[in-house]
Amino acid sequence: MTVLTARRSRGAGPTASDVFVLQSLRAAPAVSVLMTTPSPTTAIDLSSRLGRLVDDAERRLRLEAPVGVADRVAEGLRAMAAEAAQTATRAALALYAADSVSTWFTLPVAVRDRVAVDPTFATRDLVRSLHRTPLHALLVLTADEARLFQGADEALVPVAPHRFPIRADTFPGTGAFLRAVDSALTAHLRARPSPVVLTGVERLTADFLRRSRATTRWAGTVPGSHLHRSLDELVALTRPVLERYLRSREEESLRVLADTPSRRVASGLDAVWLASRSERPEMLVVEDDLFQPARVSDDGDHLLPADDPEAPDVLDDAVDEVIEVVLRRGGWVALASTGRLAAHGGIALTVRDL
Repeated sequence: MTVLTARRSRGAGPTASDVFVLQSLRAAPAVSVLMTTPSPTTAIDLSSRLGRLVDDAERRLRLEAPVGVADRVAEGLRAMAAEAAQTATRAALALYAADSVSTWFTLPVAVRDRVAVDPTFATRDLVRSLHRTPLHALLVLTADEARLFQGADEALVPVAPHRFPIRADTFPGTGAFLRAVDSALTAHLRARPSPVVLTGVERLTADFLRRSRATTRWAGTVPGSHLHRSLDELVALTRPVLERYLRSREEESLRVLADTPSRRVASGLDAVWLASRSERPEMLVVEDDLFQPARVSDDGDHLLPADDPEAPDVLDDAVDEVIEVVLRRGGWVALASTGRLAAHGGIALTVRDL
């Protein structure tokens, strides 16, 4: 079993591989503690609020797990909480603990403060975080040089292996230079598919896009020559482009939903629950504030809404479980603003034809 240990880097956000590992684990009891961290705040305030949530988690552990397991998981939670409370955070904290897992993250999105004790971890806010700051590439292009960076969690790092930077003066002309840049970009995207932000003067970027054979989603462009900007400045420049791209993804998902034949659409949580398991998921769209504690029917095919999320036989959030199933079975997930899916009960799934 893959084991995650408590993160030591300050302000670390989840990666796609982190989410995949957490979603793949079945480690009852799996404890998830999520807490918004308002700004400004103090370490004392954070510690007090987080301590109350951890106390609640420990109380539930004592009811649902053997004594030895409960002791070990509670110890891991308290160690992470002590570290997290001293760490400069962003919008929220997420702590995950089981008998073989201990890891925590800071998130760029606010969350609903809660404790979940289930057979699986509550990872929906990690998915929201990845949508808020998706994995992307930034191509910084000038007439003299091209550099490529990989971005995630509001951070940029130069790509590896180092096919970049590419110098224009090593090629016989602009056309050859741009073709070499496109070839190197294509090779990178083949290994790590992701949307691309392009920065450069308008004439050069337009010429590059006309020539490009890279199969990708162009998230947008940042006009101007920014080769000598710091990484923090580049992050700030690309953030508005990525936010527009994410808004367009929400609109794209709603268009896909509207254009999909009704026979391939499941609407409402109970129907989506069944379809996510019995058919081939294509795209899940869910309002990002939709939560539903539920019991699972004896045959596993239906959900029974529950009023007590802390009961041992209740899923703290069945929506979280559906998101994990769809991602695990090869579908993609889009988050929609509140009210955009009112006609579908807040959640809808398109499925592939058999």
